[in-house]
Amino acid sequence: MAETLQSVEAALDALLKDIVPIGSEILPSDQAAGRVLASPVAARIDVPPFDNSAMDGYALRSEDAGQVLPVSQRIAAGHAGEPLSPGSCARIFTGGAIPSGADCVVMQERTEVHPEGVFIPPDVPVGDNVRRRGRDVKADSILLRAGTRLEAAALGQLAGQGVTEVEVRQRPRIALLSTGDEVIAPGETLRQGQIYNSNRPMLVRLLERFGAEVVMAESVPDDYSATCKRLQSAAEAADVVITTGGVSVGEEDHVRAALLSLGQLDMWRLAMRPGKPLAIGRIPHDLGEARFVGLPGNPVSSFVGAWLFLRPLMGALLACPALEALPCLTARSDFATRTQARRHYMRIKLSFDEKGATASAYADQNSAVLSSCVEANAFAVIPANSEIAVGDPVKCLWLVET
Repeated sequence: MAETLQSVEAALDALLKDIVPIGSEILPSDQAAGRVLASPVAARIDVPPFDNSAMDGYALRSEDAGQVLPVSQRIAAGHAGEPLSPGSCARIFTGGAIPSGADCVVMQERTEVHPEGVFIPPDVPVGDNVRRRGRDVKADSILLRAGTRLEAAALGQLAGQGVTEVEVRQRPRIALLSTGDEVIAPGETLRQGQIYNSNRPMLVRLLERFGAEVVMAESVPDDYSATCKRLQSAAEAADVVITTGGVSVGEEDHVRAALLSLGQLDMWRLAMRPGKPLAIGRIPHDLGEARFVGLPGNPVSSFVGAWLFLRPLMGALLACPALEALPCLTARSDFATRTQARRHYMRIKLSFDEKGATASAYADQNSAVLSSCVEANAFAVIPANSEIAVGDPVKCLWLVET
């Protein structure tokens, strides 16, 4: 009898069902880097706040061009000038306020300095080299929408408006539990049959990139009772409980059974490679419930599962649309492969030239080969029961933070 495997799409639907964005907090703007806006920010002032020069040169009336004009004043950035008299020009520097009466700026390279003034070439159009007030942002318009992640440009816009504090989503609290008696922390003595825990630092970094905060990172022994206790305490401390390992069908895989005893298992065993034994569910507690994601123990499976499931989960909790789905593009395959009953997420590196994007696959795609993820910047999504030849188009998911 063939086993029944659930689709990735069905698992995502189960994971995100009834998600309510987490609460918000007020932070100083200079401490809000990487956070997600919980409410929109309206512009307080026009940007730029006044007409200013885009060049070092001379401000004048366009109708006065084509002759030698006396220089009536000097206007540096940060200083206001006087109204410009007809038939004269003002020496002006980049960012300097356009004086009343001037309607254009000619760059200094186009002028000639004479004892009696500056020769201005003819045909200088109105508005030339002038940055108009409000060209970038109009006062009272929406500067940044709720759900915007505050990266460099957005932080610059806030500063440009004089904004000193913002309302942002709290970071989702994550409990990360590593199962398996064979898994030990780096720095401990490695004994026969043991391996170092590569999943924990990898997932902590990915979760931080996705906007979350890991508030608990513990190891769980291969024991049913201990697993139940750790899952329950994790659910009470976090919004999301994530485990690595223990979700397959082995006698020492206790996570699935513990989850069933504490809460509910919404989805298990997916039609994907790597990551088939991934589990999704919920763990109730006195104040509500925590979402549960059980990732396989193999590091590549955890890596793939994090991008496909943890990233959109953080996007839903943060109400951040940019995190909800990975950017998708089509590339030329420079590899050949064949799949069977499961969709394959191949670790690839995208490169670009005048012909478009090319997908280059890591040679060894085994789920235990973490090397395949180090330089990967995308997944090639190969449908089940399909064959890809060199040069065929393949769908690729680009691994970006937002």
